[in-house]
Amino acid sequence: MIDNPRSPRVRAAAKLAKKNQRAETGLFLIEASGAGLRIETVTDAVLETIADTVTPQGVVAVCRQFPMALDELLATRPRLVAVLEEVRDPGNAGTIIRVADAAGADAVILTGSSVDVFNPKVVRATTGSLFHLPVVVGVPLAATLERLRGLGTRILAADVSGDDLLAVRSDGHLDGPTAWLFGNEARGLTDEQLALADRAVIVPIYGRAESLNLATAAAVCLYESAFAQRAHGR
Repeated sequence: MIDNPRSPRVRAAAKLAKKNQRAETGLFLIEASGAGLRIETVTDAVLETIADTVTPQGVVAVCRQFPMALDELLATRPRLVAVLEEVRDPGNAGTIIRVADAAGADAVILTGSSVDVFNPKVVRATTGSLFHLPVVVGVPLAATLERLRGLGTRILAADVSGDDLLAVRSDGHLDGPTAWLFGNEARGLTDEQLALADRAVIVPIYGRAESLNLATAAAVCLYESAFAQRAHGR
């Protein structure tokens, strides 16, 4: 049993809560169980040192990071992709990965300006989808969208200035390969970023709510694309 919160292994694991340590080691933490792993029993004090939650689940794993290369993803000719540009909130990023997985998307791409996908809060928010869905990280936005477009992918930007989502679906613009571009939670997409898309799209609000948060809007957009693609025999 490991009972010293200051032991080298405990301190090394605890440091993985920081982005620079994850980048340096290529490791990250998850709070879950796994098969075929070497297991060490630790005291409550040690667990509290390693975990970044107040009430950890009781099992913590140190895992190797496994992002997919953009070339590898494009070789599969993805039909539905979420692209996150300057998405900084870990909960939003993790929830979008979870939603994309549920909607049957082929991948989520996080540009270099977005949150670290192996941030513990992102990992928790994915509720396991991080291990099911290909994720590409650290790529430049313009070049990535251009390469997707080269595969015949339509680039749609979620933005309040855009066309009604239902009209976009009626036009048939959700039927084929699609990449949805989602921007910063507070500022949205800049004019320069919007110019990289083929069309801007807004999720209509019929009630009195002022707006939807990013992850909720992303869920609506991704599911609309999933419905349209499946209706046309994806």
